Amino acid sequence: MNDQKSEISLPRKKAQNGEDKKPYIISKEEYNNIIKPSWEVKTPMILKEALWMGEHTLDTKYSIGLRIEEHAMKYPDNLALLYEDEKYTHKEFNEMVNRYANYFLKLGLNRGDVAVVFMENRSEYMFIVVAMGKLGVISSLINSNLREKPLIHSMTHTPGKVYIIGEELINAFENVKSKLNLTDEQKEMLFFLPDKGIMKISEGYINLKEKIKDSDVNNPPTTTEILMKDPFVYIFTSGTTGLPKAAILQNSSILTAMMWWGGMVVGMKTDDILYITTPLFHSHGIKVAFAATLYEGSAMAISRKFSASNFWDEVRKLNATCFNYVGEICRYLYNQPPKPDDADNPIVKIVGNGLRPDIWMDFKKRFNIQEIREFYGATEDFVPNFANIHNLDKTCGVCLTAYAIVKYDIEKDEPIRNERGRMKRVRPGEVGLCLGQIKEPENFFMYIDEKATEKKVFREVFRKDDMFINTGDLLRDIGFGHVQFVDRLGDTFRWKGENVSSEEVESVINTFEQIDMCSVYGVLIPHTEGRAGMVSIHRRTSEDFDFKGFLNFVQKYLPHYAVPKFIRFITDFSFTATHKIQKVKLKNEGYNINEIDDPVFVLLPESSEYIPLTKEIYEGIIKGKYLF
Repeated sequence: MNDQKSEISLPRKKAQNGEDKKPYIISKEEYNNIIKPSWEVKTPMILKEALWMGEHTLDTKYSIGLRIEEHAMKYPDNLALLYEDEKYTHKEFNEMVNRYANYFLKLGLNRGDVAVVFMENRSEYMFIVVAMGKLGVISSLINSNLREKPLIHSMTHTPGKVYIIGEELINAFENVKSKLNLTDEQKEMLFFLPDKGIMKISEGYINLKEKIKDSDVNNPPTTTEILMKDPFVYIFTSGTTGLPKAAILQNSSILTAMMWWGGMVVGMKTDDILYITTPLFHSHGIKVAFAATLYEGSAMAISRKFSASNFWDEVRKLNATCFNYVGEICRYLYNQPPKPDDADNPIVKIVGNGLRPDIWMDFKKRFNIQEIREFYGATEDFVPNFANIHNLDKTCGVCLTAYAIVKYDIEKDEPIRNERGRMKRVRPGEVGLCLGQIKEPENFFMYIDEKATEKKVFREVFRKDDMFINTGDLLRDIGFGHVQFVDRLGDTFRWKGENVSSEEVESVINTFEQIDMCSVYGVLIPHTEGRAGMVSIHRRTSEDFDFKGFLNFVQKYLPHYAVPKFIRFITDFSFTATHKIQKVKLKNEGYNINEIDDPVFVLLPESSEYIPLTKEIYEGIIKGKYLF
């Protein structure tokens, strides 16, 4: 394999998306007219923020809680949080946070304890997370979409001293509670947080809203003792394989992100209102959107759930000047029927990842958006973060930390090394695996599980004893330090804004009574973002297969975004020397019935059953007739 085409085989993706065959590379003209002048403005800002971070070391007594208290003093009457018809100034927000903090302090929670938080987006979510942060208690933010085995795994992976369960998710929690092996002490710390007030509080739960009603609104004495290095939250990530893993986000993680997103990238001001469209259990909500509002005391407007049809009316109601996005959000908004007032909205800038180049310019013009601050990064620290700080179109920007994009062999699923065992960087226009250099190995960590952390590491990449983190993602080098996101590698794929772990889905599907062995992977669907789930099932025939029972099964035990859209019945798998199913050929063939003879079934949008994939339906999918 000597040419880039054979190393990175993505021709089908380009053809389906209608992208130009010739890769985009930044020209010298663009550098001279856009990037160079922008650097002259940004460099003093970088130095200023570097000075701030230099003064706030890991051992500095400073935290998110203290930042919130500073805003309450500096901007007492400015808006801090909006949710539906609720509005809180910085003073009111801090006082609500203190009610929760002082209650749990009296209850005996201490620095280093864990609070499991399982609820949907709403104002109380932020009250609780920040309150716990003021005590040094780590909030374990559980994905509200999880059910059964993945939910049990997440809650037992980071067992809590207290469990805070929203009314809207109490049934999901009740279904797994007996399998969490809760101690008597934990059973006495189960908190019910009312939502719409429809459900009566179950026996054995404490009504948290009632308990904090008369709690002290003054700042707790613990805030000033919290260090930058103290953990703030656990965010669950699929990583590259396996069940969800808890990534540790320290106070320093969020506050460094505050300087980066709020200051350098987005340029948040005190009167800005950032509409948070993503779940708060996701790093996008906490480490990007919330962090950005901390910079100059901007307001956060929390959306319960994203709605494409109501989005712009909500934005106008809240007078939001900014919103965060994943690519699917932009695609959903773009696919809505055009309206005469599309451009009449208060949004000035947006920050997120996954806005595809094919709709970038039309999206920007249609909705009258001045700045698209696209980025690439991950939940975990140490992973290189790129951001479009120069407001250049069709790029996820530059990275200020050491990284490398190296040649990768897709078929062998590994980086290409030369005769000396070293990797080779790609040239501008080429695609490769993105690695982030670990400068201080002694301070390196990602997950609670040390073995999971070590699996993410490459050693001796370019020279003896160097150490790089494997992002698991393919990026294109487009010159002058800029990149474009291309694709994800390995057993994790992205769909509907969520990372889907193949191993996790396989572990569920393999327990279905009619299945002995399966292989799960992501496949491309034209006119959609990410990859949809497809499962190949080892079975001689599709006859007598209980499709209805299978769909009910996966809908019960998997998050909605992890339910496979395609099923292929295959008689024989190919295996590696270590007995792993070889997925490369399966991924490449996808659901293309012109290339495979095996029966394939599809779960079409708005459908309640899997149906045979005919040539007519296949052509309709390719032409974008069905909006997945």
